[in-house]
Amino acid sequence: MSKPEIQGVVSSKAKLRMTIILVAIIGVYAYTSWATRSTPMDLIRGWGGFQRILTDLFPPNWAYAPQVWEKLVETIQMAIIATTFAAIVSIPIFLLSAANLFPSAWIHQPVRFIMNVLRTIPDILLAIIFVGIFGVGVFPGIMALFIFSLGLLAKLMYETVESIDMNPLEAIRASGGNTLQVIWYAVIPQVLPQFVSFSLYVFEVNVRASTVLGFVGAGGIGLLLQQQINFFNFPRVMTIIIIIFVAVVIIDYISNKIRERIV
Repeated sequence: MSKPEIQGVVSSKAKLRMTIILVAIIGVYAYTSWATRSTPMDLIRGWGGFQRILTDLFPPNWAYAPQVWEKLVETIQMAIIATTFAAIVSIPIFLLSAANLFPSAWIHQPVRFIMNVLRTIPDILLAIIFVGIFGVGVFPGIMALFIFSLGLLAKLMYETVESIDMNPLEAIRASGGNTLQVIWYAVIPQVLPQFVSFSLYVFEVNVRASTVLGFVGAGGIGLLLQQQINFFNFPRVMTIIIIIFVAVVIIDYISNKIRERIV
């Protein structure tokens, strides 16, 4: 068989495979659309409600802005506290979770399992649990964000540790270095930039998440937003939304600049 004929056969097989994949995707979409009774037509039917909400939200009530700033600062403080403690506590956890540092499955597997369990619990469910334990306020929100951040950071970091260059570790071990010396002189220098970058990313996520947690009484600007929605005071709601949007954009920009310099 000549080269053009081989290419034609390969091309035909590739086209058939892509066609099958496309048909499968369309079939899955059609089934899920039927099962959930959701179609793009719902967007068209809901356009009137969208216009009504926009009319209610504008113009924003900027006289309410000074009361929003206080809760915004509280939200950022919640994210800072939760992220800082989660970053500190995650260090021994992600080190113990790395199979290249602790090859024994009796060490890294149980730690990973616990972290996997924590990650499966939604942050808003954690907030509900802690509000039930500690009552309405900032502390339940901090606890929910802390556990959420801990699971996320540990996952990101142990995968990073497992992908590092092992030559420096082997060199220190060959010269008689113990586990702590290997970690301090060979592991930490390689993963520190990623650790700082991931911590900043988790902080950004926590700022957004803390807004939602306020809806279940876990403090922050979300609690204020929930109150105004319940009062149907939509101009104030729009003021809060705009302030949250601007704050998140600024935080993202600063974090990205810091990450660019570090990484």
